[in-house]
Amino acid sequence: MAKYFFIVLWFALSFTGLYAQDEAIAQQYFNKGDYEKAIVYYEKLYKRNPRNRNYLTALVTSYQQAGKPESAEEILLEKLEDGNVYPILFVEAGYNYQLMDQPQKASQFYDKAVESLEENPNYAFAVGNAFKGKSLLDYAIKTYKKGMELNPKLNFSYDLAYIYGEQGDIENMYEMYLDLMLERESLKGNIKRNLSRFISNDLSNENNELFKKILLQRSQTNPNLLWNELLSWLFIQQGAYKNAFAQEKAIYKRSPETSLNPIIDLAQITSENEDYETTQRIYEFIITETNDLQLLVFSKLQLTKIALMNADAKDYDEIDEQFNGILTEYGTTAQTLQVQIEYAKFLAFTMNKDEEALGVLDAAIKLPIDKFSEAQVKMTKADVLVYGEKFNQALIYYSQVQKDLKNDVLGQQARFKVAQTSFYKGDFEWAETQLKVLKSSTSQLIANDALELKLLISDNKLEDSTQTALKLYAKADLLAYQKNNKKAIALLEEILVNHKGESIEDEALLKQAFLYEQEKEFEKAAFNYKKIIEFYPTDILMDNALYQLALLYRDELSKPEEAKKLLERIIFEHQDSVYFLEARKAYREMRGDNIE
Repeated sequence: MAKYFFIVLWFALSFTGLYAQDEAIAQQYFNKGDYEKAIVYYEKLYKRNPRNRNYLTALVTSYQQAGKPESAEEILLEKLEDGNVYPILFVEAGYNYQLMDQPQKASQFYDKAVESLEENPNYAFAVGNAFKGKSLLDYAIKTYKKGMELNPKLNFSYDLAYIYGEQGDIENMYEMYLDLMLERESLKGNIKRNLSRFISNDLSNENNELFKKILLQRSQTNPNLLWNELLSWLFIQQGAYKNAFAQEKAIYKRSPETSLNPIIDLAQITSENEDYETTQRIYEFIITETNDLQLLVFSKLQLTKIALMNADAKDYDEIDEQFNGILTEYGTTAQTLQVQIEYAKFLAFTMNKDEEALGVLDAAIKLPIDKFSEAQVKMTKADVLVYGEKFNQALIYYSQVQKDLKNDVLGQQARFKVAQTSFYKGDFEWAETQLKVLKSSTSQLIANDALELKLLISDNKLEDSTQTALKLYAKADLLAYQKNNKKAIALLEEILVNHKGESIEDEALLKQAFLYEQEKEFEKAAFNYKKIIEFYPTDILMDNALYQLALLYRDELSKPEEAKKLLERIIFEHQDSVYFLEARKAYREMRGDNIE
């Protein structure tokens, strides 16, 4: 008896295995679009299990895609003769007749699908989705509405709003989504993502204007903070940050649970988008509204940094006073550490007061701070030492951070700084050793920077045994770090004249172009980029030059059509470029596409 049982079990398992194998093969052919072969397997599967709806619909679709709607008709009509018909089969049969160019029969079956809801309103979900999946949107709307009429507990507002959007009925879509947000706050994020398909950064866009109009009407007839929140969101999509701030202030003043977090988030957005005027107003508002020490210090520091961005030499004493004012008011403590670090950077990199900067950092490192804060201080101190060309001392601090935080991004950044500092001092072998490790950094930005510097060294160190050109480039790179752009440009020009034709030429052209841009000499920068594109079309810097020149044409030289052509070249010729995603986004924005 036991022997018989195991034989039966063995056959059952074998049959199940073959069954699964046939299903996998059928699915593979179906996904590849090889419908003739898919039919062979789905016919077998359906014959074995005629109650499996997945096999039936896959077989019907395969027949249709293979140009055999008559075969699909036969199997569907046979199935519809069964006593217990699942109503999506009416949709399948109707669609099949539509493919056979028999619209009257198609309508009859579509109507039967909708009528099936009389028997069970819960069919509305499956039937509506079936219609929607075949782009029969009017029937989908009819189905969802009927389902809600027959059973008020059903809610297909989300599906209906999406369909209205697909049909171009934007006003109905907006109204339905807004009603739904009031009912179900948990859907707010998903609804915003759907709405973003119809919202653009064009202030005069018709959809934008309609959405704003509806929100303003609702705020007058049925005041709710949700409308202010959505107006703020709309203005952010449009880049109208001043208007967004006005809405956020209104929300803050009217909300029973006052929180500055949305306003702080907006400040981050405005800063990233370089709207420093609005950023300044936001931080000034935060200062008047909070008693939180950390937030006060942070906000005042941000205001000081904004002031520094727009400052020239005559303003430096006032900015120095702002830094000292914060430290006097709140003390030189662990809570003001970021202020101390930024003040040291200001002293060193703007005022050229290296020793004073180092004194600030030496005092900061003695404070009771955690190891990450200590690493930040050491990194800044090393940066100041590099600025003053005290390379060996800087390497000590970078190496300490690298050792203490070896598995952290800051530790990897310190390793890159070790390589970069070694490069500045002409120790190319040690720099390359460090950079090899960083190619697999968890930070993509560090990995990319490491790869670029490694390739610069490896491509040029062997060409000239004296490494004259590479040393000149390293010196120019250091001068650029020291913000001595004119001397750096002159040194790079020396490379371009005396080392013409060497592999370092394109690197020098690119670096010089960056510096020309910083000096607002945009035509000279464009000339360099064009030389790389013309004479180094197969070099690894080609995509850099294409992308930078495109931005230059777009933002500074008023040549949008030329910019689009260059972005197209990155999209179609350099899909592996690190600039690919940004180039595609910039191209779509210039073309006027809606960006989700």
